[in-house]
Amino acid sequence: MVLTDLPGVVITVLVIAAFALSLYAFVHAALQRPDAYTAADKLTKQAWLLILGGGILAVVLFVSVFGAAIATITSGIYLVDVRPKLLEVQGKSR
Repeated sequence: MVLTDLPGVVITVLVIAAFALSLYAFVHAALQRPDAYTAADKLTKQAWLLILGGGILAVVLFVSVFGAAIATITSGIYLVDVRPKLLEVQGKSR
């Protein structure tokens, strides 16, 4: 029956979404100027790339809810806290 496969489908969609979110955060972090991180009083660019890369690696290695949770948390912190400050420092805020 189709309903028996529903939990697996939901988990797969969540893992793919977490991977996409992490990849977006990583690419955004990679495209920012290194001096913007220190000007925004955040960790260095290399540190954030390592953190976000670790989140992507967790999704790829674990391919489960655990890896998706790690990736979502790391990306969420970057996108909610660091990204707006970087854009503000660079004069790109909306």
